[in-house]
Amino acid sequence: MTYSTVSNWDVTEWTDEMEAIARDKFVPMIMSVGAERVQMVRTGDLSFCVITEYADAKTGESAQSRIAEIRGQAAQELPMTMASASAGAVFANG
Repeated sequence: MTYSTVSNWDVTEWTDEMEAIARDKFVPMIMSVGAERVQMVRTGDLSFCVITEYADAKTGESAQSRIAEIRGQAAQELPMTMASASAGAVFANG
């Protein structure tokens, strides 16, 4: 059974440079700890979510300490704050 995490973020500004940093730096960092897929979805003018998928719960759960470090680094480098995070086993998809 696959495992996913979702984190919701608020930013104080939105720029093409920030998108490039997310795409070129942070997505590869997340992938390097075992993620199979990472999606960063703009959910508002100054908000987005990160949806990360892992092959199974063991892989996803074992990555979470490193993911916390990556989230902290992102919040230090970019004008953003994490609003919430959740995680769990995927029980249905299409």
